[in-house]
Amino acid sequence: MKKVETQEAPRAIGPYSQAIQVGSLVFTSGQIPLTPDGKLVEGDVQAQTRQVLANLEAVLKAAGATLNDVIKTTVFIKDMDEFAQVNEVYGQVFGNHQPARSCVEVARLPKDVKVEIECVARIPEK
Repeated sequence: MKKVETQEAPRAIGPYSQAIQVGSLVFTSGQIPLTPDGKLVEGDVQAQTRQVLANLEAVLKAAGATLNDVIKTTVFIKDMDEFAQVNEVYGQVFGNHQPARSCVEVARLPKDVKVEIECVARIPEK
């Protein structure tokens, strides 16, 4: 196992890694809408989702992968009534690449954010 770290995404705020690489697979930790310098993105769920996906993209890049290499995501949202807004941004970012996905409503997320996303991706052969 190899720890994946980048300054282009927020540092882990607990005893965990931004991601772990095992062979050609990358397992990210859940990303919340913090900027790389640790500031919380205020605003609506779409603004928060954009930052979360940017963080995932940065972590994947550090591992040698892209969003097009994502196999599966898990989306945690605070309010299922905001699913359409999250889905709109998610669709814009992933485009025609449509990884498998689960989405669950949760009672509370770290720092009381509206959305958190984690993923599993493959590192393409060079």
